Amino acid sequence: MSREILLLVDALAREKNVDREIVFGALEMALASATKKNMADDADVRVSIDRETGDYESFRRWLILPDAEVTNDDAEIGLIDAREEYGEGVEVGQYVEAPLEPISFGRVGAQAAKGVILQRIRDAEREQILSDFLDRNEYLVSGSIKRIERGGNAIIEIGRLEAMIPREHMIPRENLRTGDRTKAALLRVDRGARGPQLLLSRTSPEFLSSLFELEVPEIEEGLLEIKGCARDPGLRAKIAVHSKDPRIDPVGTCVGLRGSRVTAVRNEVAGEQVDIIIWSPDPAQFVISALQPAEVVSIVVDEEHHSMDVVVDESNLAIAIGRGGQNVRLASELTGWTINLMSESESAQKMDEERRVIRELFVERLDVDAELADILIDEGFTTLEEIAYVPLAEMQEIEELDDDTINELRERARNVLLTEAIATEEQIENVSEELLALPGMEKTLAAKLAQHGVTTRDGLADFAVDELVELTGVDEERAANLIREARAHWFEE
Repeated sequence: MSREILLLVDALAREKNVDREIVFGALEMALASATKKNMADDADVRVSIDRETGDYESFRRWLILPDAEVTNDDAEIGLIDAREEYGEGVEVGQYVEAPLEPISFGRVGAQAAKGVILQRIRDAEREQILSDFLDRNEYLVSGSIKRIERGGNAIIEIGRLEAMIPREHMIPRENLRTGDRTKAALLRVDRGARGPQLLLSRTSPEFLSSLFELEVPEIEEGLLEIKGCARDPGLRAKIAVHSKDPRIDPVGTCVGLRGSRVTAVRNEVAGEQVDIIIWSPDPAQFVISALQPAEVVSIVVDEEHHSMDVVVDESNLAIAIGRGGQNVRLASELTGWTINLMSESESAQKMDEERRVIRELFVERLDVDAELADILIDEGFTTLEEIAYVPLAEMQEIEELDDDTINELRERARNVLLTEAIATEEQIENVSEELLALPGMEKTLAAKLAQHGVTTRDGLADFAVDELVELTGVDEERAANLIREARAHWFEE
């Protein structure tokens, strides 16, 4: 019997070119599975084979858990019972075992045991091939389509590996057929019940970037760098490039002689239009470039909300927006900034509205007339904090204001801010620490919520986004983030 096991292990190890330890492990699993057939379904069995002699032992084992957590008596045991039976030295998380009479190898059924062993070996082979592939860091892969599944997923052969392109990661309206050769980018490794599988994508920005790296040697050499990519797969894409050598034109280099390089990339992505953009460390200049071919008249950067108001003339507005908003959407994805496009008339209207709101704030809170409020606005003041704490020398440069007026304005602004701060502290006395500690929560916002009876994290979590926007005046993105943070503990529990 022992000799049979050793001969089987050696034969399988040589035949499948795998480590003997893998074969031993597979055989132990087969024997354990056969042993369990004579026991309760939930029983836990361990088999140990001596690697030198081929002798093996079988054990039934139980996982030690706190008594209140035991739900399966066939494979779990409470700590108190375990210590009574196996001694005081055992702890929660350990296993205790009892020896079993080893079954006869002949009873296992040679074919059934061999099936389990071969499956384990195939899994080990697949893992080794996959590991070798991943070690090469090949994120752009090429292979032939082996078959198209009923759901539309494509199975690709890549050497000895099989990979899958899910239907949602194929370029729309692209007709791939069995036998075609195609390229795709590695999306992730899916380790499911049937073993690990490579998932590929032809729609990801990384795929387009990898194609340019393949076609443009200067990128691989480190002379050019791809800074970002945004795609509407099969239709249009924008890619930002940066030259580390001032003598190299990044756009011309990526386009290639007579457009040869960009054409090769486009042919691989079903004719997708590719805009090559020069990357800039200046966010405003980067956005202006990303909106090409539209010409920008002016741009206002809002650092706090990570957005930009971009003004274009009427004739360029449709170009800047693009079909179905495609151009501005891709530019926003590429740069990472929210882009608010508007015409010159819309910009003027917005500026007038913002000026009106600030004027009303100054008139009401500082008790000044509209003329003085306009003087402050013209000098760039937009908040009470700026009036209260801007360096005195800066305000003294305003010709229309004398020292007495300046000191009075600063005093009034500070008094208003102090009063508001005291009121805020009083309003948040009953607000829970959990609500105050939420990412993105501020005392002024918490005070506004408290005015409407919202003082707990769960109270905020019950809101819909549009309700919170209407109640507090925050933008939709911030409202959504706050509600998501407030609800996070529901899912953790």
